Amino acid sequence: MSNTRKNTVAYLDANVFIFAAVVGEAADPKAVQSKQILQKIADGLILASTSILTWDEIIWGCKASMPLKEAVGKGEIILTLPNLSARDATALIVKKAGELAIECPLRPRDAIHAATAILHGEKEIITDDADFDKVRELKRVTLTEASR
Repeated sequence: MSNTRKNTVAYLDANVFIFAAVVGEAADPKAVQSKQILQKIADGLILASTSILTWDEIIWGCKASMPLKEAVGKGEIILTLPNLSARDATALIVKKAGELAIECPLRPRDAIHAATAILHGEKEIITDDADFDKVRELKRVTLTEASR
């Protein structure tokens, strides 16, 4: 992703938020990259979206390593981060997710993420989850690529 593509909206998988929230910087470069990606979004260098259901994934991913109140606070990033749109989960998205779950195949939540991105016209998904490589309508952008 280059900074010249500012008007392109990239979809963020939940792992970007979870790596930034719970993985120590010294322990894993994915945490550093995820924080850089979130900063680029805040600065308007990347326009992004995610499903409102990402809130649940962030809290679930954080609650083992921090108090629940802090985990809920981490989840609020999807509501407060500038230049990030939280997309509603709809019946149409779930229907498309069902098709993708069978066609690709994908786990249900990954299928919801892919369907959300596709139905909102997004062409790229920022994630290190290689399962999204199966979705022909989306180009997977790794954390390394997006953080540059």
